[in-house]
Amino acid sequence: MKAGSIFSHRLHRHLYLYLFSALLCMGCGGEQGDASGTGTTHSIGVFIPGVLSGSAVYEMLASGVQKAVEEFASSGEEARVLVIEGGYNQAEWETKVSVMAASRSYDLIVSSNPSLPVIVNNVSAKFPYQRFLLLDGELEGNSSVYSMRYNQREQAYMAGYIAALQTEEMNGERRIGLIAAQEYPVMNQIILPGYLEGAQAVNDLFQVEFRLVGNWFDAVKAGELAADLIARGVNVILCVSGSANEGVVQTAENLGAKVVWFDVNGYGVRPGTVIGSAVLRQEEAAYFQTMRYLKGELPFGKAEAVGVKDGYVDFIQDDPRYRAALSFAVREKQALMIKRIHSGDLLLPGG
Repeated sequence: MKAGSIFSHRLHRHLYLYLFSALLCMGCGGEQGDASGTGTTHSIGVFIPGVLSGSAVYEMLASGVQKAVEEFASSGEEARVLVIEGGYNQAEWETKVSVMAASRSYDLIVSSNPSLPVIVNNVSAKFPYQRFLLLDGELEGNSSVYSMRYNQREQAYMAGYIAALQTEEMNGERRIGLIAAQEYPVMNQIILPGYLEGAQAVNDLFQVEFRLVGNWFDAVKAGELAADLIARGVNVILCVSGSANEGVVQTAENLGAKVVWFDVNGYGVRPGTVIGSAVLRQEEAAYFQTMRYLKGELPFGKAEAVGVKDGYVDFIQDDPRYRAALSFAVREKQALMIKRIHSGDLLLPGG
């Protein structure tokens, strides 16, 4: 995403240093078990289900792992990181993860995507010695895997709520848009219904116009979908389509519509057009869980769920561009709803 270009440049500069050291150690592997105080060089592979550049969620994943390794190394231990890009063809991901596991080059493979639990469960059956850390997914009971799932119902609810509030402010039809890259279980079963649920909490007449790009990169098609939604009277669109989001936000800016961003702070992408950012604290999660592994404290076999109260799901309210884009009345209503989630008055189990 454009807003992360400076961050991405810095991230890549650091990752190249780790890439070089990891290649030197390729094939050396590391001992399993307690990672703390053994004197072993720990090799961590970060599998990106897509490409790193331009994907803020995966940039945060790699950065969080890197930060943990740097801190661990500062205490006199040794650890190395290698980032592997899986590309956009999901059919190839299992093969690529299998190659990583078969190489015995990594004590731990880290990744993040709702599709990875099924893939990793299959790979783990063939390579039971390989350990995995998965974010944004759930797989319980596999002794080689720790997973942490974000409550994306809360995330989508907050996005739907602000989309409906702003639509009401614009005196628009009670319809909001959602443009997604693809259909997948979390999108169909959690994000889409959660987005609608949030909108209908504002007014139960709201409906969602749902459209698919078909991939995570076609900004032209995403822009065409956005233009069609706007022509049909949709004033606010949530986009969950990777680098194709650029087509949505550019079209919205040209046609006077608004956009809600997902997973990262998007207010800087098009100030005034992006009016909400429902985010995941992916970098913090990757750092914390990787550090737990390096200290020998990661509970493999366990699946944990985290949300707003844990600090890993949030809606960005303190950005001055958010305050400039919306009226006080809209921001105040959004803030009150978020406080209800924090307090436990509004319970939204993640499914």
